[in-house]
Amino acid sequence: MTKTKGALLTRRAMASLLGLAITTAAVAQTVDDQSLPDNTGLNIPANLQIFGKVDPNIRKATAIVNETVITGTDVDQRVALIAAANQAKLTNEDRERLRLQVLRQLIDETLQIQQAKTADITVSKEEMDQSLARVAKQFNKSPAEFAAWLRDQGSSDRSMRRQIEGELAWNRYLRKRVEPFVNVGDEEVKAIIDRLQAAKGTEEYHLAEIYLNATPDQQTQVEAQGRQIIGEIQKAQAPFSYFARNYSAATTRAVGGDLGWVRAAQLPAELSQASQQMQVGQVAGPIPVPGGYSILYLVDKRQVLTADPRDARLSLKQMTIKFPANTTQAQASARTAQFATEIRKLQGCGSVDKVGQTLNAEVVQNDTVRIRDLPGPLQEIMAKLQVGQASPPFGSPTEGVRTLVLCGRDDPVSGQLPGAEQIQSQLEQQRVNLRAQQALRDLRRDAVIDYR
Repeated sequence: MTKTKGALLTRRAMASLLGLAITTAAVAQTVDDQSLPDNTGLNIPANLQIFGKVDPNIRKATAIVNETVITGTDVDQRVALIAAANQAKLTNEDRERLRLQVLRQLIDETLQIQQAKTADITVSKEEMDQSLARVAKQFNKSPAEFAAWLRDQGSSDRSMRRQIEGELAWNRYLRKRVEPFVNVGDEEVKAIIDRLQAAKGTEEYHLAEIYLNATPDQQTQVEAQGRQIIGEIQKAQAPFSYFARNYSAATTRAVGGDLGWVRAAQLPAELSQASQQMQVGQVAGPIPVPGGYSILYLVDKRQVLTADPRDARLSLKQMTIKFPANTTQAQASARTAQFATEIRKLQGCGSVDKVGQTLNAEVVQNDTVRIRDLPGPLQEIMAKLQVGQASPPFGSPTEGVRTLVLCGRDDPVSGQLPGAEQIQSQLEQQRVNLRAQQALRDLRRDAVIDYR
């Protein structure tokens, strides 16, 4: 038995996603006058004729971006990484669509790295090594094992390093060239504090969204694609934010689809109704909305400035038994039944170590766990436990079966109004994200891109 102090619930990290956009090849046609207003500012004629057929699939997945070459191999390896992380088997049609999305992503990464270098920002090999090691650890592999796994999947650690370099370089560029010029006034902060006080007791939802564009002729296809995305999300092979960054057509894709804390009245009617019916950790959709479909993820919910029982901080001990390789289902069930029997014999936290020794179990303790930080199903269980009681066994044959024993609880006194500095920081980050999106649009507009 080993005893450590640290995080209680280890979670397998997620690395990539499957992004499949719906595209429709256009044939030569004359578009009927629909008498729609021109909101583009481009002075496009209402009755127009399209000459020729535009099919981006006929291009080779190779591009030169301001003299930096993106090869077909770069695209193929990123596609392989995405498919492997999602354990997805792609049809030829799906693969071609994914290649186009990946090419666009690689172009953005290239532009971001190039722009960072204009500000004398580079990412060292040592920094990428450290980041790659962290990713490998999240997959329960050493860097060498992770590199070998990537090669087996048809990808490479080079592809992962490129993604890491793009993210680090762009974040540092924003800190150097954008953040210093973002200002938030005291009056703005005071106005937000006043609104929070006025909204005390109102329920708020922390939501993330994936928005999928759908023209009338694509409704069925996009809805089916949305269901496929939800299926991939529910496999827990990648976090929701990763899907949002690669799937969503909304501007929030840059921040993983995060909508922040919103009230139901601030949302479109379709999303408002769905959010009020969701449980924390639940994914809902595809929800029909004007112009397409939305997939919602409820990260959390709360009442403004009202004490939430889920903010209680728990002192816990976790006891875990693991199954040897090649354990049969019958053996695992028998071992779990024995574990459950011993749990019922516990006499408070003081007996956990002794029982752990008897079962050859691992014991981990943590004195600062908030109920809301636990997985959804455990939140309800732990909120009802009395000090000294244990949760029912939970886990899996691969990661072991465990229980949480409640050693103490510090209940929240009252809902706290966020401080002025916290509000100011949040406003500044929102404005940095907005300027980052604008900067990337400018880079795309000014780039010289040669497709081969």
